[in-house]
Amino acid sequence: MSELRLNVVTKEWVIIAPERGSSPREIKPQASARPPLPVHDPNCPFCPGNERETETEVFRLGNGEGDGSDWATRVVLNRYPVLSREHVSPDQKHHGLRHSLQGFGVHEVIIDTPRHDIATARMPRSQIETLFRTYRARYRACVEDERIGHVVIFKNHGLAAGTSLIHPHSQVVATSVVSYQVRDRIRTLEDHDALYGQCVLCQMIDQEATEGVRVIHINDSFVAFVPYAALSPFHVWVFPLRHMARYGELTDDEVKDLAETMHIVLGKLYFGLGDPDFNFVIRSAPRTCSASAFHWYLSIVPRLGRTAGFELGSGMYVNDRAPEEAAEFLQSVAVPAE
Repeated sequence: MSELRLNVVTKEWVIIAPERGSSPREIKPQASARPPLPVHDPNCPFCPGNERETETEVFRLGNGEGDGSDWATRVVLNRYPVLSREHVSPDQKHHGLRHSLQGFGVHEVIIDTPRHDIATARMPRSQIETLFRTYRARYRACVEDERIGHVVIFKNHGLAAGTSLIHPHSQVVATSVVSYQVRDRIRTLEDHDALYGQCVLCQMIDQEATEGVRVIHINDSFVAFVPYAALSPFHVWVFPLRHMARYGELTDDEVKDLAETMHIVLGKLYFGLGDPDFNFVIRSAPRTCSASAFHWYLSIVPRLGRTAGFELGSGMYVNDRAPEEAAEFLQSVAVPAE
């Protein structure tokens, strides 16, 4: 039987309709359609030795992975940015009902690793830790500019997720405005905080960690679970156990625990579902949001289905994998040791 569930973060109803899909227990890892890749591609602008082919470098960390590079991660300006600091002013213009402002902001590319051939799920934990330290550094650099209102850090993996270059990379986009979707979500969280004096996300984390039914992994700093009202199959949320509104507040120890969590969760998706295309997004509080109301988290969305007419017409998602069964399946997937 199908069931409607309310997502307490988005206030969206989700239809859980497991009869539309096969049981997760019947899923077998599919052989990846991705072609084998070389460790180094001399024609790739992100590979070591081709640093001059990328736009202005703004940051780098580490000493590489024994492949001859002198870096573990690099951050460069996007060659085709959606926003740019070249537009020096975010001043608004109004003409009747027409409102606009210059495309001021930040758009950076994070080169996740010197290696051309390795998915994030297969990276050593030390490299994943370096990657998330890089995210933290770029987040902090963006918010130093008071003109920046919101910072989004994300990764697209695979064609269905919108990736354009094979070499593992992530992106940072920082905007001077905050979208309606984000503002509406924050209003919901702030209303709960004002009414009950407690973060609704902290309550959700406590309940999920206590019940454990949908939990994929938990350590001293983070918990990963399939949401009760997951919008799509095998959707996973990763939350810090400590309440903090913004990603930049992470300590070094918490970055290490986050790297462990992502190594395990992405590994379970990789080996359990055959290296699916996915997006992950770090959802962090905008500048104007109160620290007490918001609780940053990372959302992982495997691209296993498609949005169709009903979703577009109603704004209501249909998930054909019961979150409990999806979680049970992922719990059973073993991740090989490094």
